[in-house]
Amino acid sequence: MKPEHYFCAMQILDGKLVSAAVTAALKKKTEKLLEKNLRPPHLAAILIGNDGASETYVASKIKNCAEAGFKSSLVRFNTDAAEEEIVTAIQALNNDASVDGILVQLPLPKHISEEKIINLINPEKDVDGFHPISIGKLVQAHPTFIPATPYGIMLMLEHYKIKTTGMHAVVIGRSNIVGRPMSILLSQNTEPGNCTVTLCHSRTQNLKELCLQADIIVAALGKVGFLKADMVKPGAVVIDVGITRVADPTKKSGFAIKGDVDFDNVAPKCSYITPVPGGVGLMTIAALLTNTYQAYLQNNPQN
Repeated sequence: MKPEHYFCAMQILDGKLVSAAVTAALKKKTEKLLEKNLRPPHLAAILIGNDGASETYVASKIKNCAEAGFKSSLVRFNTDAAEEEIVTAIQALNNDASVDGILVQLPLPKHISEEKIINLINPEKDVDGFHPISIGKLVQAHPTFIPATPYGIMLMLEHYKIKTTGMHAVVIGRSNIVGRPMSILLSQNTEPGNCTVTLCHSRTQNLKELCLQADIIVAALGKVGFLKADMVKPGAVVIDVGITRVADPTKKSGFAIKGDVDFDNVAPKCSYITPVPGGVGLMTIAALLTNTYQAYLQNNPQN
């Protein structure tokens, strides 16, 4: 029997299904607020320029806010907007008591300091979970806003009741947005969690060998089809965080969305695997909304 047929009970981790469940639960909570004549949670997004991927992400976030009954605001700037204009906008949102969560869509134009902009956001409204205070609390296992993509993955693992305790997890990618916080969450004394975690990156020399030891692999490096079937052991759980636009003349849009996993060849070996699209991306937004609702509760304790 060929190795790719060792594990036949592969299950897709359906981001659409889980995110819909999270959004529906948030909608019920929002409806209860409205019944008390209270305002709904409010998420404000800042979008600079007209990058196609960023436009798509922000539109999806606004759409999902509406589905959850949240209020959303979009503050737009041209690509050549001065950094000071962005600073002024963030300060205004920080001071607006009706705004619970603030997100700045990344990446930013090169003339604007990403670090400066993220640090300006009030940590109490940092629903993206990128502020150093949020990350510091995460490292120390204190309640905080968790970066949305890793949080979304944890929500998905929880939904599908995937056992993680005692498992060996390999995270490929060390970004502050996904890889590093993902490794922290999987290692925490929680369920999901309690994994032994190996964090890999571009300088890791024995990556294939490490992946073959992994019960759980999180691929978050931004290279299309990087994780091959010969890097995955039978029965592994594979989470694909990659989301790269690839030219595809057969598509109406002219492009296709591809992940970091060679899905067609890896999937037959897995116990669980996320598709791209339809997997982690949708969970990122679900987690963002969950953070926004939590921000609302913290900023309005009487509710």
